[in-house]
Amino acid sequence: MNTIDFFKLQSKNLHRDFKTRKLVFNNEFGELSYEFEPKHFDIELVIDDFNLDAENFTLMKAQHVIAKMAGFEKWTILIKASEPDLKIAKILYENQHKVDQLMWLFYLAEVEEMNQTIYDSETKLAICEDAFEREYFDDSVSFDCYLLDKKYG
Repeated sequence: MNTIDFFKLQSKNLHRDFKTRKLVFNNEFGELSYEFEPKHFDIELVIDDFNLDAENFTLMKAQHVIAKMAGFEKWTILIKASEPDLKIAKILYENQHKVDQLMWLFYLAEVEEMNQTIYDSETKLAICEDAFEREYFDDSVSFDCYLLDKKYG
């Protein structure tokens, strides 16, 4: 599966997870509320972090959220990105339980500063792949993750 198709699938999975919304009676608060039965994403965390309107969540909005999770400002920027930049985004997306976008940017800036250069996208991809091969980033990072599991298909 090419990288764009991977992110399209993530958008569809996020949208499908939103569509699991059901109105239920909350005994604790004595009122009606919504619950989700997602397979791929922690929907309530996504709603809170991205300030989403669960009433009007469309596939287009899901694409925007996935683009943000992948480190892009919006979907149109993601689909126009170079293949190396998309591959980096996919690696970081699949390993968001180990490293977030900010940590990656700090790591990359440190490597560039150490070598007194600014790397092109191909070299950044090689650095990213090497960092994960050497397990530079590990599971000890403690921050919330949007994904429920490691299944991306």
